[in-house]
Amino acid sequence: MKNRFLFNIHSIAGLASGLFILLMSLSGSVLIFHDELDGLQQPYISYSQSKKSSIDNCYFVIQKKYPNAQISNCTIPGEGNQPVSFIIYDSSYKNGKAGIELFLHPQTATILKTSGSGNSFAGWLSKFHRSFYLGKTGEWLLGCFAIIFLISIITGCILYRKKILPALLFKKEIYKWNNLHQLIAVYALIFNLMIAITGFWMQRYVFKKEFYATNKYTSVLKASAPLPFKFDEAYVKLQNKYPDFTASVIYFAQSNKGKTALYGSRSSNAYIHSKKFADVIFLDSTGNIAKIRFVNEIAVADRYDIINSQLHMGRFGGIGIKIIYLLFGLTGSLLSITGFLLWYKRKKRNS
Repeated sequence: MKNRFLFNIHSIAGLASGLFILLMSLSGSVLIFHDELDGLQQPYISYSQSKKSSIDNCYFVIQKKYPNAQISNCTIPGEGNQPVSFIIYDSSYKNGKAGIELFLHPQTATILKTSGSGNSFAGWLSKFHRSFYLGKTGEWLLGCFAIIFLISIITGCILYRKKILPALLFKKEIYKWNNLHQLIAVYALIFNLMIAITGFWMQRYVFKKEFYATNKYTSVLKASAPLPFKFDEAYVKLQNKYPDFTASVIYFAQSNKGKTALYGSRSSNAYIHSKKFADVIFLDSTGNIAKIRFVNEIAVADRYDIINSQLHMGRFGGIGIKIIYLLFGLTGSLLSITGFLLWYKRKKRNS
């Protein structure tokens, strides 16, 4: 009786979240290679050994081309054959309500390509993975389906617990087509449990009342002023003080009272932390360090959120970690398909 009840819960949870698991599994597995996919759509750079152009020069070139634009941020290329990327907001593109991504040559500061921010295939897929393009409704659905997916995994573990050890010991009698669903579930159990838990934790905000509050804030497009200090000189001074820090993304201050934020990481950070957003150093309007926030010095709860996100997205390692995430990530879609086939076969037999 107890097993029958659990089986019904497992079946209902699997059917209810089956399509969600399939879509999230496929899109998530592809998004492991987000940076690589974006790189394919970036302009090709013919690299030479000549001196790199400064961020100051790139900023000046953009202001000359787009004098009324609000310059939001800049991504510093990690390698010489990658362009410098800037995100700006200008009334000439969707009335300034969407960003424009500019790709500049890292040595000449020539604008090589412009496109809508997030309009790449990886950008489109990332937004789909976060909300199904349904806005807040999609975000809420993600939170609910993450719980249902977790229920499906837990009930499956209880129901088929006697098959876990034989599968791990590679017993011959367990390797039958009828057991394919359970075999996939066993071998990918830890991974899918981790994805379900971290996914729910990332979406837990949809269950808070603040999520349902009406946002009355309206952004106002304001042309960015020239940089109040020489960024490249300030960055050299910063690196003299923190030699193991490397900046990856710069968010420019939008007023004299604002702070320019340099996101990046230190070589001494733990392996799990992001190479782009683990640490942040804020510069004031004179280019001096106003504040620092290193990941190993922040509150434990905030640090957990960062690690949780890294675990879910698999962006903490090299190509080896990405391949592991790709292979295990696809097991979610296999579980969805094999689970549905088992249900359909059982329904057909009982009808």
